[in-house]
Amino acid sequence: MSDKFPAVHAKQAVKLLETLGFVFLRQTGSSHAIYKRMSDHKRTTVPMHGTTIIKRKTLKSIIKDAGLDLEEFKKLLHEL
Repeated sequence: MSDKFPAVHAKQAVKLLETLGFVFLRQTGSSHAIYKRMSDHKRTTVPMHGTTIIKRKTLKSIIKDAGLDLEEFKKLLHEL
C-alpha cells in the first residue's frame, strides 16, 4: 500500500476505534469527543465536525494514540 493517509470522516474514525475497544468517555464542547480503551488506558480525541475529512496531522495523532501504525490503520479501515 502507499504511504498516503486515507480520507477519513469522524464517523469512520469512531467506528474503527470502537472495534479496537475504545469507548466514548466524554465530549468537550460540541466538537471534540474523547474515547478511552479501559484495558490499557489509552485515550484519544476525535474532532466531530460532521462530514468534514479529518486533517492529516490530526489523523496521524489519532492513529498514534490508538497504538497503530499507518498500514494497520488502513487494513482495519478497509475491513469496516
